[in-house]
Amino acid sequence: MYIRQILVAMLIAVSPAPTFAQIGDEVLPSVFVETLLELPEDAVEAARSKKRLLLYFGQVGCPYCKELMQTSFTQKDIVDKTAKHFLPIAFNLFGDREVTWFDGKSRSEKDFAKFLKVQFTPTILLLDEKGRIIARINGYYPPHRFSAALDYSVKRLENQLPFAEHMKAVPQTGASAALHDQPFFMKAPLNLGRQPGGKALAVLFETRHCAPCDELHEEGFKREKTLAAIARLDVARLSLSGRDALTTPDGRSTTAEAWGKELKISYTPSVVFFDDRGREVFRVEAYVRPFHFTSSFEYVASGAYRKEPEFQRFLQNKAEHMKQAGEKLELWK
Repeated sequence: MYIRQILVAMLIAVSPAPTFAQIGDEVLPSVFVETLLELPEDAVEAARSKKRLLLYFGQVGCPYCKELMQTSFTQKDIVDKTAKHFLPIAFNLFGDREVTWFDGKSRSEKDFAKFLKVQFTPTILLLDEKGRIIARINGYYPPHRFSAALDYSVKRLENQLPFAEHMKAVPQTGASAALHDQPFFMKAPLNLGRQPGGKALAVLFETRHCAPCDELHEEGFKREKTLAAIARLDVARLSLSGRDALTTPDGRSTTAEAWGKELKISYTPSVVFFDDRGREVFRVEAYVRPFHFTSSFEYVASGAYRKEPEFQRFLQNKAEHMKQAGEKLELWK
């Protein structure tokens, strides 16, 4: 254990910058961690925080792996659940890093995957504190089913019922499998270039199977005040996996997928606002209720961001004016 701690300290000391788990050139969401891949030691360290190991197997060019990362791991509740209850470690199905299993033997990633009979990507194995595999998630699960699968370990259900029985109770359907449309969305092909003195721009990033995205369209976009603010902006909706060509606000050619990575979009739905010169001025990348959602559009559409750089102070001033005008302030409804 002492030698392991020294090695970890040395790695931290010589690293020029934080390292992120990745498979090939694909950087994984920040909830995944890099370890020395000595899994018995990792399990002990996880248990100290009342966590368990989550082993993810992917491969370069796997569309289902990408879908998992772009749908489930951009949703705050899943990311928070994973971070709170698991130590998630990623493996390349055909990789060469050395992995030590609970039998004490070291194997390359590709041999390790064979040893564990991993046949699909993505595959996620949920382990208990002693390294026993209590659940195997083969292939892609949409977010609501993936979250329920994680609950099997979170709730320590392995001694109560088999994993398959647990999953039978989870509905097959959940969030919409299609992106929603709105009449005010800009039409393809998207040229998001800005002109000085022209409108500011709001870019909405979404994914399929995104319950918060469904809620946004069912509630947020139906409020009169939201629509009034939106009318003063250009609004574009992009899919995080979109590959159609577009022109960015500063005039570059790219795709939604590539631009989302460049902007480091890690949550859906996210809204990124740009001024009339194509500069990002504000973004919303967390779950917000209609009051805050509407206010974000008003903050940019009115130009208030130029005089008041702190959004929270803008909200405080807005709330005070509403009270003085006798308007009912509903922060959650």
